[in-house]
Amino acid sequence: MGTPAPASDDPFIIAGKPYASRLLVGTGKYRDMTETRLAIEASGANIVTVAVRRTNLGQHPGEPNLLEVIDPAHYTILPNTAGCYDADSAVRTCRLARELLDDHRLVKLEVLGDQRTLYPNVIETLKAAEILVREGFEVMVYTTDDPLLAKRLEEIGCVAVMPLAAPIGSGLGIQNRYTLREIIEQARVPVIVDAGVGTASDASIAMELGCDAVLMNTAIAEAGQPITMAAAMHHAVVAGRLAYRAGRMPRRMYASASSPIDGRFFV
Repeated sequence: MGTPAPASDDPFIIAGKPYASRLLVGTGKYRDMTETRLAIEASGANIVTVAVRRTNLGQHPGEPNLLEVIDPAHYTILPNTAGCYDADSAVRTCRLARELLDDHRLVKLEVLGDQRTLYPNVIETLKAAEILVREGFEVMVYTTDDPLLAKRLEEIGCVAVMPLAAPIGSGLGIQNRYTLREIIEQARVPVIVDAGVGTASDASIAMELGCDAVLMNTAIAEAGQPITMAAAMHHAVVAGRLAYRAGRMPRRMYASASSPIDGRFFV
């Protein structure tokens, strides 16, 4: 699916690079690599995130390599630290990705607290972010929806903050509109909803709130028809962004006729 060029007056920029699509997608949970490729193509995404600890990017010679179907010349590969539960393992994973991808510096940092909730461990996340930024990585960081924490991660030097909207893989939709709005209003870097989206309307809501982009995996990969859902998510993100820029009508506690009769004369 072709993706329109970014509007000149509404650029989406990560670490100094403009992207046409505000939808970021993952590569896990698909039936096979062919379905992975087709879904990503249908999504129109430019940025594709990859779990380094769970995916072969060349570290396992002789095994299927994801980069054979997701061409780094066409997509920005975003290595992530999924499966890491402490700062040390997350930092090691990013260093490995840098070696595998020829000094690639853009990474998605996530340090989880426990296997039940998959909520971020904020203490270890802060520790890892400080190390990675100091080493020259461009860090997009998965975090809770705490506005103070999001601001601190921005101050450390992260190039994007990625608050959850609901638990990873839950499909519960946007459960925290107030805190997301607080993060958006104070942020000077892109805010990307990461986790919780279940269907196209959830993606639109995130964008209508003012988020800069949405990242998702399970909502597409576990849909009845993943490729069709990927296309739906593409349109939802575009529609949500346009609606945000247009500005919604005010909410009223009373009716307001669509065709006013004030000032008209009848015979």
